[in-house]
Amino acid sequence: MSEKLPIQPPEDEELQIENKYTKEKKIGEGTYAKVYRGIERDTGRMVAIKKIKLVQTEIGFQGIELSAVREVKVLRELRHPNIIELIDIYSHQTNLQLVLEYLDSDLEMIIKDESLVFVPADIKSWMLMTLRGLEHCHRNWILHRDMKPNNLLVGKDGQLKIADFGLARDFSDPHVKNMSPQVVTRWYRAPELFFVPSQYSYAVDIWAVGCIFAELMLRTPYLPGETDIGQLETIFSALGTPTEDEWPGFTELSNNVRFQKYVRTPLKQLFTATGNDAIDLLEKLLVYDPNKRITAREALNHSYFRNKPRPTPPENLPSQDKEFTEPPPPEKYQKQQKHQQQQQWSTKESLPSSANNNNNNNNNNNNNNNNNGGNSNSNGGNRNK
Repeated sequence: MSEKLPIQPPEDEELQIENKYTKEKKIGEGTYAKVYRGIERDTGRMVAIKKIKLVQTEIGFQGIELSAVREVKVLRELRHPNIIELIDIYSHQTNLQLVLEYLDSDLEMIIKDESLVFVPADIKSWMLMTLRGLEHCHRNWILHRDMKPNNLLVGKDGQLKIADFGLARDFSDPHVKNMSPQVVTRWYRAPELFFVPSQYSYAVDIWAVGCIFAELMLRTPYLPGETDIGQLETIFSALGTPTEDEWPGFTELSNNVRFQKYVRTPLKQLFTATGNDAIDLLEKLLVYDPNKRITAREALNHSYFRNKPRPTPPENLPSQDKEFTEPPPPEKYQKQQKHQQQQQWSTKESLPSSANNNNNNNNNNNNNNNNNGGNSNSNGGNRNK
């Protein structure tokens, strides 16, 4: 753990931040926060200033929304080149302002940009940076719990940084056995979360990274289920319905519900241009049994990263030329945006009863899992979509 940032004293908070930073245009807004692009006066460094409103509770006490508390706690502890940096914190009677580094793109928009051409070395570079940042989180007992392409920010120098820690959780406390099931956007959600959603490990982050890896190679989401049951069907049709050998206890977890029997199709048949070492890593990231799923550290030591081609240097990676805060063409991504807006826990559909009993209070989970900063902006709102 690195040295923690001091919280600036509340006196003249607005004056303090105005003396140090020039606040420019608003780039994001949500239920609890507004996000502005700014510039540090002394250095000219571009920053994101996230202004979080205090919330009124039933007893009249003003507090900070939980996701903001989590974000501050985690980012004050984590320091890594592939994790977004929390630069300053300013407290006030009516708000809390976070100053974060500003990155003008994210991996989702890079994937969607049809003008950009990826080569295997580019994908390897993005995966390397993602896993380095995630390994640092896990080494410090932090689960991210919302790994997805638009939470992987990319700067003008090509550096990728994990952001949006509003759902992050410390999993070092042995007394904490049950965790919130309201985690991970559906398309990137590990299968165990549909059955035992309150008991899980770092492996849920690893599964999500596997989905991101596949998306980088396909240039489209790999497992885009439209409902919770549909997500399981999508996973099983792509990877085969799990057997007891592949996932010990699966029959009991699913409460003996009979799923359609899908035969596993070799990944090489879909990822035809992908090397064997990349296929092997993808298979290990997407293992059904969370106890057998590869760790971030093991993934970094995989032959995929040792073999040629070498990862593209970050500064040479494909990048978007336009200012990222410009909206994309309105018709271009309507279908995917519609799917993302619909990604929430549904009370109208029936999961296996063991899963349904655990999940029937989880409605509205996946409208990006967090309204705190607007448009998945608990990371500091470095982008406006």
